[in-house]
Amino acid sequence: MTKQASNPQTLEWQAMSRDHHLAPFSDFKQLAESGPRVITKADGVYLWDSEGNKILDGMAGLWCVAIGYGRDELADAASKQMKELPFYNLFFQTAHPPVLELAKTLAEIAPAGMSHVFFTGSGSEGNDTMLRMVRHYWAIKGQPQKKVIISRINGYHGSTVAGASLGGMKFMHEQGDLPIPGIEHIAQPYWFGEGGDMSPDEFGIWAADQLEQKILEVGEENVAAFIAEPIQGAGGVIVPPDSYWPRIREILAKYDILFVADEVICGFGRTGEWFGSDYYGLKPDLMTIAKGLTSGYIPMGGLIVRDSVVEVLNQGGDFNHGFTYSGHPVAAAVALENIRILREEKIIERVKAETAPYLQQRLRELADHPLVGEVRGVGMLGAIELVKNKATRERYPSESGAGMICRGHCFDNGLIMRAVGDTMIISPPLVISKAEIDELVGKARECLDLTAAELAG
Repeated sequence: MTKQASNPQTLEWQAMSRDHHLAPFSDFKQLAESGPRVITKADGVYLWDSEGNKILDGMAGLWCVAIGYGRDELADAASKQMKELPFYNLFFQTAHPPVLELAKTLAEIAPAGMSHVFFTGSGSEGNDTMLRMVRHYWAIKGQPQKKVIISRINGYHGSTVAGASLGGMKFMHEQGDLPIPGIEHIAQPYWFGEGGDMSPDEFGIWAADQLEQKILEVGEENVAAFIAEPIQGAGGVIVPPDSYWPRIREILAKYDILFVADEVICGFGRTGEWFGSDYYGLKPDLMTIAKGLTSGYIPMGGLIVRDSVVEVLNQGGDFNHGFTYSGHPVAAAVALENIRILREEKIIERVKAETAPYLQQRLRELADHPLVGEVRGVGMLGAIELVKNKATRERYPSESGAGMICRGHCFDNGLIMRAVGDTMIISPPLVISKAEIDELVGKARECLDLTAAELAG
């Protein structure tokens, strides 16, 4: 929190945080000294904190609140299910109606040929499940040595031991002796940060070719799968050059490995299509899902699996994996209602035809700001690169903390915009209106001005 709290209730909650709560991805000592910003209520695309400040949530919670806050229908679905069947597990050849209906519904919206779902409690668990399922698949096929999974530097696939290993974030690997064996990483398709003198298309081909080089280096006979986000989210909304995915598809067609699309962020309308794989014309063998599945109202994740993979798994006996809360009936009921709303209110169609084009147009107006080196985005995803020199793409020194300065000004001026290094990113609820987009962009420009003034000193 950048502004000192004045509400006695806020101070009491901050004391509770200091005395009892360990927060995710936080410097515990620093947070104890400053105290967290306490969010108390939400409606539509707005949040309110315990100091009474109204904030436009430019990050949809954590990429997930697709249909906006305050939808009574989801609360009612949860309440009804809790009264009828609050919990039962899916172990021991047992099921319940909500999870079966949700599996069928997901099969209807998933890419063709993907009609089976394994449910988890989160995207991290979904990627752990993927690792075990992929290795089990190859063992059934008589190729147990095919264990290596290729991922990308700066990709994000969760923060469990397997998820953080699959991800390519060095600062996460430095804690906990990661990655675990059997994970390899290749370059990310981040032209602005790493493209040098290459054109975007040249760089896209180069980055894609790193996959083939790694397959040949490790040996096709040892590679189980390649996992990638259609658009890297937590890495800084890395939108690949147009040449990247077509070249990746060519490479995947040459080799006998599985392709896993991590759709935790891109899924459920974020790109203006149901899935990022639809947007890019990808044909994954497995897709990790979470976040927008329930609009974040309740935890749930999963893995959607291609029918041809399931045919092999059906020959392998028990798959010795699962979670107490796999396919939790209340979460399933909420997900069903969330998907019903997305479909019946044609929210994704409106994103594609109206609000996403408007958001991308308005965001790109920020490219004229002296602090902005690039603006990019797809659908309801956007990134603003902060630079010292627009012509050379030179960054500010890391110790200046340009991104965190900008994030602080956003917090203080009624906008949540996330900083990934010196890249400012947004991912607003899919239901954001054009007027609210105008407000978002206006606040962003104001905060860029404040950041530029502070950096100028």
